[in-house]
This record gives sequence, C-alpha cells and structure tokens, in this order.
Amino acid sequence: MIIMSVDYGDTRTGVAICDKREILASPVTVITEKYRPNLIKKLIEIINERKPELIVVGLPKNMDGSCGERCEKCTEFANELREVTGIKVDMWDERLTTVSAYRALNEADFHGRKTRQVIDAVAAVTILQDYLARRKSQNG
Repeated sequence: MIIMSVDYGDTRTGVAICDKREILASPVTVITEKYRPNLIKKLIEIINERKPELIVVGLPKNMDGSCGERCEKCTEFANELREVTGIKVDMWDERLTTVSAYRALNEADFHGRKTRQVIDAVAAVTILQDYLARRKSQNG
C-alpha cells in the first residue's frame, strides 16, 4: 500500500511517501506555506500525483504523552485532510522525530542553511519509517 506521511508545521510541512511494498520511505518535498487552505491544495496535488491509499500525520505529543496546543492543531489539520481527500488518515506520535532528523543529517555531514529546508522532509520520513515498522510488527 502506498502511504504518505505529513509533518505538519505552521510554516513548513514535510511530506514523505513509501513504495507499494511498504519497505522504503522517501522524502517528497517540504511545502513552505502558512495559509492552511493553500497547504491543503498543494497536498492534494501531491496526492493526485502519488495516489496514496493512507495518510499518516505526525502528532506532536508532549514528552509526558499529553496533548497540547500543537497536538490539537495537527489533529484539526488531519481531520480536514481526511474530509477533503476522502482518504483514511492515521495519527502517529512523532515525539523526537525532529531530533532524530537533525541527528541523521549531522551524521551525513549535512550542515548549514539547507538544513532548515530539508529537516521537515526528513522528519516526515522518520514518521513514516516508524509507522511502517509498527505495521510490519503487527502483521508480522
């Protein structure tokens, strides 16, 4: 199944997608858009091109597992995306994905101004990889 993940942000939103066999998660893009209706339109373009059957939206829970304001915004965004596209949307706990993404970029010796441009796409890949690992262990 083709699955798309979204790391929703107020300014930048990372997008990643996996292959039909759910083996490899790859970055698609980072969308720089603050106005949610425009962001949704850009995501619909990607959805129409890539044809995902499921969308995973990162859920930025607090470290204690509770949901704060950011978590609520992401849930609202996921609900809107579900309504507009008609595609099933799952939420995935994304705690520390940005930290992991920064660590991966540092290990790849990727530094400088471009880091901010790709970090959200790498975070979306991390979200999707974690989600795929859970699916694989459940279907095991």
